[in-house]
Amino acid sequence: MKTFKQKSLYAALAGVTALGVTSAAQAVNVNPDGLGQVLIYPYYTVRDKTAGNPFSSLLTVVNSTASAKAVKVRFIEGKNSQEVLDFNLFLSAHDVWTAAILPATDGGGGAGVGTFDKSCTIPSNLSHDAANLTSFVNVLLDDAVGDDSLDRTKEGYAEIIEMGTIIAGTKTETAVTHVAGVPPCTPSALTDAVVPTALTTPTGGLFGDMTLINVNAGEDYTEDAVALDNFRNLGHYDTPGDIKPDLRDVNPPTSVVVSGNNVYQSTFLNGGDSQTVDAISALFMHDHVYNTFILDSGTKSGTDWVLTFPTKRYYYTFGPKLAGVQYLFQRNIVANVGGCDDVLATVYDREEASATPQVGFSPSRPGKANTLCWEANVLTFNASQVLGSTNNRNIVTTYQNGWADLNFTLTSAATSDGNTPHRLINFNTTITSIGGGVSSGTTVSYIGLPVIGFAVESYTNGTLPNGVLSNYGGNFVHKGTRSIVQGFLAP
Repeated sequence: MKTFKQKSLYAALAGVTALGVTSAAQAVNVNPDGLGQVLIYPYYTVRDKTAGNPFSSLLTVVNSTASAKAVKVRFIEGKNSQEVLDFNLFLSAHDVWTAAILPATDGGGGAGVGTFDKSCTIPSNLSHDAANLTSFVNVLLDDAVGDDSLDRTKEGYAEIIEMGTIIAGTKTETAVTHVAGVPPCTPSALTDAVVPTALTTPTGGLFGDMTLINVNAGEDYTEDAVALDNFRNLGHYDTPGDIKPDLRDVNPPTSVVVSGNNVYQSTFLNGGDSQTVDAISALFMHDHVYNTFILDSGTKSGTDWVLTFPTKRYYYTFGPKLAGVQYLFQRNIVANVGGCDDVLATVYDREEASATPQVGFSPSRPGKANTLCWEANVLTFNASQVLGSTNNRNIVTTYQNGWADLNFTLTSAATSDGNTPHRLINFNTTITSIGGGVSSGTTVSYIGLPVIGFAVESYTNGTLPNGVLSNYGGNFVHKGTRSIVQGFLAP
């Protein structure tokens, strides 16, 4: 039966292409092998675990292909996902680029980035000195969330988006290709006028990871970047002074999601309660998220969950002192509170006991208990604060070890503007089922919220003699379920 289902699913996936069920030449998808045109790193931090004991976040991106590439690197703060720094990076064939996000060295109280890597960047003055970082900026931050300080830049997430493959034999390719380990980075070959003529269709093949390391605490946690493949079907160079490209530039705005025995191919267009970035949200929609936790007193264990909504910022309209939610997400942003979405939580111990009534997020918000309110959230268990986040909520449990279920399904009424939160509606979905059935032009509802992330667990062994280092850490990608139902589903 397992073999039959696997072969049938492969046939269904092949049918999406072979039958030409949509006019789209390609469709964006999460590549389970970790390679793509877009990389989303769920979390970075330079927060202090304890006073004067900060994390560093070490980013890596790899070009696995035999062609040079131009990519946009973007760092995004975690409260309402405002950009704090971006630049253009040029990767030669089979190149690796690394950088470190560290507490800023300019005295401003934020974060900054530096690299010892020689790959070409524009601007070219990206710091190559750990004592003199390129600082993140708060130019785009406003006080809609109650804080426009550089402190907000200390935690968030990162995106890398391929703008195109560099054509072999061009001056630009020569300029970015390493010679004896160092590319020439010829300025005349990397101008805004020259680079666009050297770009062609993106081909993907990028992968990446990030390490969250706290040297003084003796802890280290890792994360893989989430890879989106088939993001754009044409090359387009966005200048270093342009905040584009972003996730709204998916082209065509068609997503492919596998759920259960079906393959869902949805095309989203701008207009009404629909926009191109819905195609990216559809990839991340989950109604439940699962993971484990360790709070064992014998090992002084602690657990934090990172829960990032990488498209949330596109569902709000911003103005002076105003942040209005459009659809999908539940509430407007309120200063010092955030834009809060309800979530149900059930905690289980290792022996099947559950404790839903005893679970609550704290500190509680008036009328908004059990909510996640930011775009990059850290859910800490019993205030263990493994990552030292200030975008945190605390979940209280009497269980020392077990697992938890976060439920993003809403049963509440629609919002005051008539929108139904935690529902992403598409009116043009092709469903290919195991067994070969195909239905086109179907209305479906993706239930839940677009979320990515992972859990980190810390351990301290106090029994080792002679001062042997005894701190350990583990990390685990979230698991979950999807709910995609036919029809316009209202609560």
